[in-house]
Amino acid sequence: MNNVKVFVLMAGLTGLVMAIGQLVGGGTGAIFGLLMAAGMNLFMYWGSSSMVLRSYNAQVVTAKEAPELYAMVDRLRQRAGLPMPTVAIAPHDQPNAFATGRNPEHSVVCVTEGLMRMMSKDELEGVIAHELAHIKNRDMLLQTIAATMAGAIGNIAQFAMFFGGGDDEDSVNPVVAIAIMIIGPGIAMVIQFAISRQREFKADAVGAEISGRPLSLASALGRLEMGARRIPMQVSPNAAPLAIVNPLAAFNMRGMSKWFSTHPPTEERIAALQSIAAA
Repeated sequence: MNNVKVFVLMAGLTGLVMAIGQLVGGGTGAIFGLLMAAGMNLFMYWGSSSMVLRSYNAQVVTAKEAPELYAMVDRLRQRAGLPMPTVAIAPHDQPNAFATGRNPEHSVVCVTEGLMRMMSKDELEGVIAHELAHIKNRDMLLQTIAATMAGAIGNIAQFAMFFGGGDDEDSVNPVVAIAIMIIGPGIAMVIQFAISRQREFKADAVGAEISGRPLSLASALGRLEMGARRIPMQVSPNAAPLAIVNPLAAFNMRGMSKWFSTHPPTEERIAALQSIAAA
């Protein structure tokens, strides 16, 4: 099912880029849009995880460089029946983590320096188990592509706005260009919103099964939420939905924006984990 969703995302991106190309440059623009979309789809499949790591300024580490972290990931991935992922550390004080990659054989688990400092061993295991659950559920490619797609749509929309508004009769109407600039990123946000929320609940449940300690993950989520609200992290909004809790929470979303958060309420996730522990 996730493979189908990935295909639909890529097909949707192709159609959207072609439509923008048609508006900007007519038939020639549509063909150019098709070629651009093909290149973007190839990049998203093969190189999107590298782009996500760059967004977080993360560096890949070896067993020699981070022995305790590496051993913990190795132990939990064996329990989950997964191949060993690449391990990375992001130089942020905010406690957070994410998984990325196109499949379990080419996956990455990344934690921040703040996470390793602030969490107990059991809580850190719970967080890593959650990220391994994303890999086990095979949903990290879907989310990684959605994140890359969001950035691509924003860039294309800006291109249409600034380069498609000439005076000749074949140019796109400035009103249409503005609409593209506004609606394009909105479409990407809705896509990320729809994908992210349910996958977090599922990863929490599977992560609790991998670690065997649902309450440790629940405790970690509470501390992660407090840390994310207290310690700002500068990261692209497009890559933010990949993290276990919203890394932009410190910027204090208010009002209607909360309804469009790509992360479900942490208190609901904690309650679900407590129910698992009590079962």
